[in-house]
Amino acid sequence: MGGGSGRVELALDARADVAESPVWDAERGQLIWVDIPKGLIHRLRPNSDHDVSVDAGQSVGAAVPAASGDLVLAARDGFMLLDEATGRVTTIAEVEVDEPHMRMNDGRCDSQGRFWAGTMELDGLRPVGSLYRLDPDGTVVRVLTGCTISNGLAWSLDDTTMYYIDSPTHGIDTFSFDAETSALSERRQLTGFPPEWGLPDGMTIDERGFLWVAFWGGGTVRSFDPDGCLSAVIELPVSLVTSCAFGGDDLRDLFITSARVGLSAEEVKTQPHAGSVFRVQPGVAGVVTPRFGAP
Repeated sequence: MGGGSGRVELALDARADVAESPVWDAERGQLIWVDIPKGLIHRLRPNSDHDVSVDAGQSVGAAVPAASGDLVLAARDGFMLLDEATGRVTTIAEVEVDEPHMRMNDGRCDSQGRFWAGTMELDGLRPVGSLYRLDPDGTVVRVLTGCTISNGLAWSLDDTTMYYIDSPTHGIDTFSFDAETSALSERRQLTGFPPEWGLPDGMTIDERGFLWVAFWGGGTVRSFDPDGCLSAVIELPVSLVTSCAFGGDDLRDLFITSARVGLSAEEVKTQPHAGSVFRVQPGVAGVVTPRFGAP
């Protein structure tokens, strides 16, 4: 398989419905990822094909490691805590639980251990979703409204800018960010994308402050410098690319997730590894992933 910035390899032939929200757990040396509609939270040990999963009993948009050793979930009904030893899922805070047409989607932790995750309508058509922030003390704050498909999140290396993707806007927005108070201000679009690239989806940041964005329907991950200029393109053998995260011992492996939901039988034939996890070394390292509750 060819890639614009290194050779793309198959890390796990998962063939998930919607593999999403990869995050590297440096303490365990494992990649955490979810299969959203199946409600499965996976742990993959690279180079071994060892992948185990826990069923949350409801759809899960994202899972992040916590300082406690548990996992915090952005699930259909809100923020949840998963005890992996027992498989028990408990509620931290309900989010839009009285609106069955909504679910939580992608999420990430900031440098202070706060978990940010958004909601979307199941069909992703109307701007009725929100972006929420879960603080370590369990407080939930609605940060943004009017979101359609709340997706990628990242923070600049100096912690003064938050990057955010609402997929149908075909761009990346920035906010001035106060790391101490978590306050956002001065929203603007960093860069826009042509529709033929597909919908921007999940996102991560590297050690230079460059953003890496997955494009749903576009079959690529594209990198952008802090000014929003395109710097690299990684081509995948699947069309529905969902997200990406740096991992591995030296954080130089870029793990890329994908989906197969909605593909026709013919498309599945030409994309047999749709829904799998891929890996590429793009020649740059990522940054350490913050844990929930651990600044």
